[in-house]
Amino acid sequence: MSTHRVLVANRGEIAVRIIRAAHLLGWEAVVPYSDADQDALWVDLADDAVHIGKSPASQSYLDSEKLLDAAKSTDCDLVHPGYGFLSERPSFAQAVVDAGLVFVGPDADLISTMGDKAAARRAAQAADVPVVPGSEVLTDKDEALRVADEIGYPVLVKASAGGGGRGIRLVESAEELPGAMSTAQSEARSAFGDDAVYLEKVIERARHIEVQVIADTHGNVVHAFERDCSVQRRRQKLLEEAPAADLSDDLRESMTAASIRLAQAVGYIGAGTVEYLVEEDHFYFIEMNTRIQVEHPISEEICGIDLVAEQLLAATGEKLSVKQEDLVVQGVAFEFRINAEDPDNDFFPSPGELTRFDLPAGPGVRIETGYVAGGVVAPYYDSMLAKVIVHGRDRAQAIARSIQALTELRIEGVVTTRDVHLRLLRDSAVARGPVSTSWLEDFLADPDANH
Repeated sequence: MSTHRVLVANRGEIAVRIIRAAHLLGWEAVVPYSDADQDALWVDLADDAVHIGKSPASQSYLDSEKLLDAAKSTDCDLVHPGYGFLSERPSFAQAVVDAGLVFVGPDADLISTMGDKAAARRAAQAADVPVVPGSEVLTDKDEALRVADEIGYPVLVKASAGGGGRGIRLVESAEELPGAMSTAQSEARSAFGDDAVYLEKVIERARHIEVQVIADTHGNVVHAFERDCSVQRRRQKLLEEAPAADLSDDLRESMTAASIRLAQAVGYIGAGTVEYLVEEDHFYFIEMNTRIQVEHPISEEICGIDLVAEQLLAATGEKLSVKQEDLVVQGVAFEFRINAEDPDNDFFPSPGELTRFDLPAGPGVRIETGYVAGGVVAPYYDSMLAKVIVHGRDRAQAIARSIQALTELRIEGVVTTRDVHLRLLRDSAVARGPVSTSWLEDFLADPDANH
């Protein structure tokens, strides 16, 4: 196997994760860093590091020219975008290739297609993957009213480009639609530079389930089963579980087969996630994320696969190291996103110095973090401090181990979301099994109620 040198065009725990995967392959890893991150853990772990600018992301991690200069000046042959920042920006993927480097992920055209939710819907339909009832891109409010009346309220106005819960508005009636459409278009224009929107039927009390796929350049595509990401606040995931509880074998087989079918149909390369809404025994495609996801470790835990290593190998033309029959679900895993946020202040960011940062250990406990005690959580970036991943032989053991691990997690200097996770785990609804995407909002509003 050839030795490669990869620029990790990201920061935080994902940069640490990619560095470690590269090192296990015998590769070298280079990281860019901003003023705020000069003493960061990932800078220390990398084989080389390049200062690329001031602390604001727009002057450092979002500057593609600086990133490419860093890659070329340190003799990298690959660029791994991680997630967030430029990972799903087609122009960056193309710029990497134009610079004579390998982009770890699908090509720019595919990122563009699957990043456009309307185009992704068409691709899913062409691959015989069921989609949520909805429309093509709409600009005319009268046409939007006609479509909404046809599919029935409530509906979502959704930005065709982008993600992360932006450019989305819930509409309960015809009277609300014109205003919601204007607001969604304005938000989408500001966030993504594209004000195209479409309508989608609201599937009430649905679960949000996603299937992890990985593909190489030889036509091999496998799935690493599914994750339940239904515990969400304002469409932002808080807790994830793999595999999804109480999912019938038929539904699991249908969803994973549909995901493989879609990946093959679009010529996907690398790691990606196909996301669905699930209502009873029906599933509906909503989008495909063309990158590694925050929650990928729980899929790794239940399948014994290194998804980042497979990503890196696929990018260099190697075949996947596993076949579908090698991947068997073993146990249950949870992931908890520990953010520097204040749950009592509407989850407002809580930057500051980590005066204490004691991480848990024990059977089945895995920690992904970019911080150590004494580190500083800067106000310029994502507020994630760590991911606590816990694996058990079954759901009951995984929950018990999770409670112990989170109890042992001690962070001081900033306010965190740790206690919210402990409250969730001790709630009877979570202990019973699956909840819908609307459950967390109700729980946070009244945690003592019987949800």
